Amino acid sequence: MTQSPVIRALNHGANQKGLRDYNERLILSVLHRHGDLPGSEIARKTKLSAQTVSVILRKLEGDGLVTKGRPSKGRVGKPSVPMALNPKGAISVGCKLGRRGSDVLLTDLNGQILFRKHIQYDLALPHEVFAFFRDAFSDGVGHIGPELAGKLCGIGIAAPFEIWKWGASDGNTPEEFLSWKDVSFESEVAQFTDLPLYMVNDATSACWAEQIYGRGKAMDNFAYFFVSTFIGGGIVLGNSVYEGKLGNAGAFGPLRVGNKAGQTRQLLDVASLHVLETRLTQTGHDPKQLWSQPQDWDKFSTHVAPWIDETAHGIAQACISACSVIDFESVLIDGYFPDWVRSALVEAVAAYVGKEDSRGLILPNILAGQVGSEARGIGAACVPVFSQYFLVSKPMVSNGHF
Repeated sequence: MTQSPVIRALNHGANQKGLRDYNERLILSVLHRHGDLPGSEIARKTKLSAQTVSVILRKLEGDGLVTKGRPSKGRVGKPSVPMALNPKGAISVGCKLGRRGSDVLLTDLNGQILFRKHIQYDLALPHEVFAFFRDAFSDGVGHIGPELAGKLCGIGIAAPFEIWKWGASDGNTPEEFLSWKDVSFESEVAQFTDLPLYMVNDATSACWAEQIYGRGKAMDNFAYFFVSTFIGGGIVLGNSVYEGKLGNAGAFGPLRVGNKAGQTRQLLDVASLHVLETRLTQTGHDPKQLWSQPQDWDKFSTHVAPWIDETAHGIAQACISACSVIDFESVLIDGYFPDWVRSALVEAVAAYVGKEDSRGLILPNILAGQVGSEARGIGAACVPVFSQYFLVSKPMVSNGHF
């Protein structure tokens, strides 16, 4: 029988007066991590008194954040009533700003997508992106209806770090694209909503989604790679995403790696989808089809196979470099590609890692991420929710720039 992964315990709570806000977050975090639990089990896991747990659960239920489950009868005494997160207790908006396309998602407290809208383009221009965010936000609010719209808690935007430095591949970058440097996200978003805004790096956002809703939920520490137009990543330490002082920790793209000819380049120049785009263009294919939904890459299989091999070779070297700094138990790999590409890439990375000189290192497990191509948008949406309702390593706020 296959055993479920062990979901590790969170820090214990405090019964002292004045810390109930922390304890509310702790109980919500325990329910998120472990699922439905009776009050007695919540008290055991948090080390809070049964009375404290009971009082907090009543408040959370009154706020619509938790709900009672079906009573289960034990051997003795009255039946226990499990408590669970109420999925509709809070609704969040996630906006993913990408170099080839953008998304707007509305998600519930459990991370389920209630609404999604996508736009594709050749190059991200501020006026087009913010017009899309505005219209898609309006459509999403209309889609979920006034009752759920009243539960909106915030809007998260996942964006590439210093996007203005990554213009058109042919060198003909429009002046408007360079204006991203001076854009105030806070001012732009304030034109269509007064919801609190949270900014996060796009690859870090994907890491958030994996740590909260994916395979990373059962891991203390892992490195995370997300392959898109440019490869990026994230770091999880002690069950928390580590963003770094400036929010750019885990930026694995600039790592130097060697190719099979012995030349060194940045990882983002050998293990990103823009490399595959260029090859498709050179062979007469339309690279825009890489970004279309549903994703059908079978027609490109002859070009995808060598790209997977080269990408895996680069990521394997990056894994070794990352694990020479922190002894990650695992490395998770995901990206904007079909499931079969993810599986093949993970298998190839694991094979190359096994061939690397790893003396002095403990090799990590190489695993596939579970959230998939929507990870950046889902991660953007989860940031407002977790910042306001759950335990996080540090407050997440926005200065309106990224």
